[in-house]
Amino acid sequence: MANANVAYGLKPVNLAGGAPNSGGTNAYFIKSDASAIFQGSPVIATNDGTIAITGSASGDTLKHIGVFAGCEYVSSTSGEKVFSNTWPGSGADTNFDIVGFVYDNPHQRFEIATDATFTNRATALAAIFENSQFNTGTSGSTTTGVSSASLDVATVDATNASLPLKIVGLSNDVANNDYAAAGATVVVMFNNHALLSNDVETAVS
Repeated sequence: MANANVAYGLKPVNLAGGAPNSGGTNAYFIKSDASAIFQGSPVIATNDGTIAITGSASGDTLKHIGVFAGCEYVSSTSGEKVFSNTWPGSGADTNFDIVGFVYDNPHQRFEIATDATFTNRATALAAIFENSQFNTGTSGSTTTGVSSASLDVATVDATNASLPLKIVGLSNDVANNDYAAAGATVVVMFNNHALLSNDVETAVS
């Protein structure tokens, strides 16, 4: 049975420790010339005091601050406030702040689709508590505003905790639990969360 999923980035589900609901979001600034950020995109904290979409498609060994939920800004065309699930990369009146909302709790758990097969459920189970990179973590749909990031199965590694994601479980979503096909859903958390570190990333655009 194929999975119903297409890649959708990271979707908050609950918190470590058993809290049933996802944590809330907090507001952060976005530069007016920052690259597009999509709903569900992994974002980093930069050394110029703003957030930006992850600096590489794989997430590399970057310290992420969380996942982008949406933003608000004043349109440079209409002069009206815009509420959007994506930052399009331009179009804001720079006399006003551009504010992005981020699921930034270091204990937040997220669902994410896999980019490839795990072969079977036993292999997927064995990957729990292992680490991984993103596949296409910087991309998304300009139509829906949703991220197309997925988990890169080929990079799953038992020892390299510098990778951005830690797999912590399998989803109960019966429409997307065929681990012999791409698009299966796993539950992840961020390794090396930016709010638990003294470091931030170099500003990117």
